[in-house]
Amino acid sequence: MATINELEHSVKPTTVHQRRLPLSLLGWRIAGYLALIITVLIIGLPVYWTVMASFKETREIYSLPVTWWPTSPTLNNFPAAWQAAPFGRYYLNSFITTFFGAGIEVILALFSAYALAYLHFPRKDLVFLLLLAALMVPVEITIVPNYLTIARLGWINTYQGIIIPGAAIAYGTFLLRQAFMAVPHEILEAARVDGAGHLRILFSVVAPITQPAIVTMALLSIVSKWNEFLWPLIVTNTTDMRTLPIGVFWLRNSEGLSNWGVVMAGSLFLIVPVLITFLFAQRAIVEGMTAGAVKG
Repeated sequence: MATINELEHSVKPTTVHQRRLPLSLLGWRIAGYLALIITVLIIGLPVYWTVMASFKETREIYSLPVTWWPTSPTLNNFPAAWQAAPFGRYYLNSFITTFFGAGIEVILALFSAYALAYLHFPRKDLVFLLLLAALMVPVEITIVPNYLTIARLGWINTYQGIIIPGAAIAYGTFLLRQAFMAVPHEILEAARVDGAGHLRILFSVVAPITQPAIVTMALLSIVSKWNEFLWPLIVTNTTDMRTLPIGVFWLRNSEGLSNWGVVMAGSLFLIVPVLITFLFAQRAIVEGMTAGAVKG
C-alpha cells in the first residue's frame, strides 16, 4: 500500500500539469485562428467584391442592401471593358516590360549574390552593408534622378526607359545571398576539386540547390513588374506605350463614376494572369521565403 500511495503522489502533479498545458495551447490556437480569419477577410473581401461586381449589372451594384452574389450574372462587362481601352496593346507592353525587367533582375541578383557569398574582394562587408541600407530607401525618392537620367539618354516613352531603372533590386540580392550562404561548403569544395569554375559552380551546383529561393525571387520580381504603376506612368506619354495598371486607371477615370462593373472587369484583366502564376508556384514561394528567413 505504501508503494501505491507513493505512486499516486508522484502521478497527481503531472496530471494537473497536463490539464493546464492543453488549455493554454487551445487559447493560443483559437487566437491564431481568429487572427487568420481576420487577415483573410481583410485581404479577401475587396478581391471577392471585385470579382462579383464584374458579373453584376450597374443597377445591382448600387442597390441596397448589398448582394454578395449576382442575382442575374452577366458577362457583358468584359467585352465592354476590352473595347473601352486598347487592352491588347496594354497586355503586350506589360508582357515585354515584365519579361525583360524580371529576367534582368534575376540574372543580376544571381551574380551579385554569388559574389557576396563566395568571392573575396576588398570591402565586401561594406558593400553588403550598403546593400542592406538600400533596402531602407523608398523607391519614390529615386524617381526624380532616374527620370532626369532617362531624359538625358533620350529614353522617354521607350521600353528601355521603363525597364532599365528597375533592373536591379537589393532585396533579390539579399534573399539569394542568404540562400547561397546555407549551401554546405563541402559540396563547393568537391566541385572545385573536380575542376569546376565559378560559372559552373553557380549554375550546376548552387542554383539547383537554392532553386526555391530563386523561384521566389523571380515570382516576386514578376509580380512587382506586372503591377508597377507610378514609373511607367511618369516615363511614358503615349497610349501605345502604356501598361495594364495605367490602362485600368484610365478606365476608372472614364467609366468609374457610372459603370463600376466595367471597371471591375478591367481590373480582372490585370489580376488574373498574376494570380494564376501564384497558384502554380505557391509552394516554391513559401519554401523560399522560409529558407531566406531562417538561414543566414
